[in-house]
Amino acid sequence: MTPLRAGVIGVGHLGQHHARLYASLPGSRLVAVNDQSTERAHTIGDRHGARVCKSLDELLPLVDVVSVAVPTSSHYAVARACLLAGKHVLVEKPIAVTMAEAQELVRLAEDKHCRLQVGHSERFNPVMQLMRPHIGRPVFIECHRLSSFSERGTDVDVILDLMIHDLDMVLSFNPGPVEDVQAAGIPVLSSTIDIANARLQFKSGCVANLTASRVSTNKMRRLRLFQRDNYVSIDFQTRQGMICRREAGSGLKPTIDIEQLQGGEEEPLKLQLESFLTAAGTGARPTVSGEDGAAALDLAHQVLKAIDVFVRRNQEEG
Repeated sequence: MTPLRAGVIGVGHLGQHHARLYASLPGSRLVAVNDQSTERAHTIGDRHGARVCKSLDELLPLVDVVSVAVPTSSHYAVARACLLAGKHVLVEKPIAVTMAEAQELVRLAEDKHCRLQVGHSERFNPVMQLMRPHIGRPVFIECHRLSSFSERGTDVDVILDLMIHDLDMVLSFNPGPVEDVQAAGIPVLSSTIDIANARLQFKSGCVANLTASRVSTNKMRRLRLFQRDNYVSIDFQTRQGMICRREAGSGLKPTIDIEQLQGGEEEPLKLQLESFLTAAGTGARPTVSGEDGAAALDLAHQVLKAIDVFVRRNQEEG
């Protein structure tokens, strides 16, 4: 298959790696980059032999596929322009800021027969791919995603910045419709929410408890799932997984069998871009579709609404 011509819009912290990988993958050829910083664009473009474009109008006619790695607040405008031009789009998470924006992007992708993939990269973490066959119908899910403070990403709150990864992951386990959402969160170092906790109750009976913080001293990216007769633990940082199973036996004291698994060294973003290129080249549904991204965003807004209720209640009681 002829390599697809790829472009990257926004070659900062994340976009530079999209550019690097498009330049090295056999299924793509990096041909153009664009960034608000002309100096930054030339640094990355020159590094990989790609043309530096001053505008989307200049870049889009040159490419077949494009990664949108601009700040979240600009996802909708940039992705929309790419889809209107008939290009396959991988937009970094979250898909957009509002549900109206997300739904418009999904509709446009369908109308233009373009593949729209959302950059929920944890789906491609080697340990997740290794552990997924062991996940059936979780009854209780616990997620912790903690990081130290950085100015990057603070154009949105921690729910859209970090928790969105775990909201997407929880939904990928097919827990069914949401029945109730309770949440709490506060700003600490920025003008938006920096630490939050959410409790999701699904009609199936599954409960998910999620904590996200960008004001922690230690970094943590862990997911634990409790199922009937077994417990699954996943560490996305170390790519280690553990399965604890209750062994069948006649004794009064249950016997626990523990299996340790180690994910490979493959770069999740590389696996993500390979998946996107396959979808763009074959017309297959992306692993993380626009609809998936919109569903995670919808749940994120339910969390934000619950936090708003929490804040108002505290203000009234105070």
